Amino acid sequence: MSFPVVKGAAYALIQTNGMLIHHGTTQTSERRKNPASEHLQKLPEHLRSFEDAVSYAPNQIYIGNMTPDDLKGISRPWYQAPVAGATRDGKYGEIMPEDEFLGLMKIVDAFDLVVLEEQFQAAVKEKISGHPILGDIKDLDKLSRNPGRAEEIKKLVEGHLAQPMYFEGKLVGCVKKAHEFDEALSDHVMFENLVGKASSVFALKLLLAKTDLQAAEVEYIIECSEEACGDMNQRGGGNFAKSVGEMCGCVNATGSDTRSFCAGPAHAMVEAAALAQSGIYKNVVVLAGGASAKLGMNSKDHVKKGMPALEDMLGAFAIHIAENDGVNPVIRTDGVGRHRIGSGASPQAVMTAIVADPLDKLGYKIPEVDRYSPEMQNPEITEPAGAGDVPLANYKMIGALAVKRGELDKADMLKAVDSFGMPGFAPTQGHIPSGVPFIGHARDMILAGKINKAMIIGKGSLFLGRLTNLFDGVSFVLEKNSGVARDTGFNKEEVRAMIGEAMRDFAKTFRAE
Repeated sequence: MSFPVVKGAAYALIQTNGMLIHHGTTQTSERRKNPASEHLQKLPEHLRSFEDAVSYAPNQIYIGNMTPDDLKGISRPWYQAPVAGATRDGKYGEIMPEDEFLGLMKIVDAFDLVVLEEQFQAAVKEKISGHPILGDIKDLDKLSRNPGRAEEIKKLVEGHLAQPMYFEGKLVGCVKKAHEFDEALSDHVMFENLVGKASSVFALKLLLAKTDLQAAEVEYIIECSEEACGDMNQRGGGNFAKSVGEMCGCVNATGSDTRSFCAGPAHAMVEAAALAQSGIYKNVVVLAGGASAKLGMNSKDHVKKGMPALEDMLGAFAIHIAENDGVNPVIRTDGVGRHRIGSGASPQAVMTAIVADPLDKLGYKIPEVDRYSPEMQNPEITEPAGAGDVPLANYKMIGALAVKRGELDKADMLKAVDSFGMPGFAPTQGHIPSGVPFIGHARDMILAGKINKAMIIGKGSLFLGRLTNLFDGVSFVLEKNSGVARDTGFNKEEVRAMIGEAMRDFAKTFRAE
């Protein structure tokens, strides 16, 4: 069987203090209940500068300038240990400031819903025009047209006709509603959807810039965030995927959206692998943008404990899956884990379904997988809110399952957990931390011979949608390529030998004639 491969990955972060204050649901809910609350008054004092966000070690790991293992050598709190010489540009991606992102939101807006104040728009146009990756983006000239006046923008926001856009405490723009009374096209929904689209566009542009993939080579795009675009007749009709491909010049691509809360990216990766392995599409991109609603989810606890509001980052990613090239790590489609409807919801049942069962199919024991990447939330964000160290809890459950199965001695469990586990480093953006942030690192480690196997685990809480009480989970194994390219059935050395033999036979025949 010729398995599909992961040929590249890109990751984007956008620091968004204005969105955290004005669009994160913790703050918007607080503002509705108690506009004069102590939390809302204190929150601005706990915002990070862009420089602080760039030098934060977990953010540097997300964009590829450091490895997850590097966090083991940094004492916590990590926010008090800035990385010396940190830059916004990384091996896998980039950290973008909020003003540039607001400009990008206007660029990707197809229906003239984004209005930016004239001076602000001119300033961000200059920045984006000089950006090494976004400087050639489609529709950049939108930043030369239709600027807004400050009074006009303020009137739209105060009249509840538009969502505000703030930068450094100043109202610099807004997103208007797209329909007079359709709630699915309200200014609130359109703001969130444009945030998701713009951050996805940034991630895909990064993927195209930092890998060999050309825009015209992309044949299918799967978008797997947690937003929904549509109208009153089909609230989640879609299609984020094609709208993102359109902005990035993927003229030969089609695509669709996949949703399953935090497990969505893992589902999308499996779908992409199946499409590439079957030969239906040669080059598939799985991508997702960030969720403005999740900014500052735990900020009340951060503020109470005197910490920075660490959930100021939108996350995005784009991953290239293709037919087997004999080089890049393969996705073992013969051992995909899934939480079945009848699997049960206990921690043991969940881990058995998405870890032990697929490994049994592959003939592997739990300790034989070099790295596990479950929910990779940054513990520095979750622990102050009482949620604990989520990745570590997952690793301990995996280790306990290995002990129960007789694959690991109880005395060796913590040592094994330290070996196959990693500190969490991803922003708490729901779908963003669920397994996929490690794919870029895993690919590099496998290609370098540092590891042979990694399991990516996506888990989701379907009960949040109030249609079922079910849980969700999907997993797959990334593995070193055996050197077998698609459809040949031979490794590279055998192919070379066969070609050489054929050429010698041809030469003999030619001389005989």
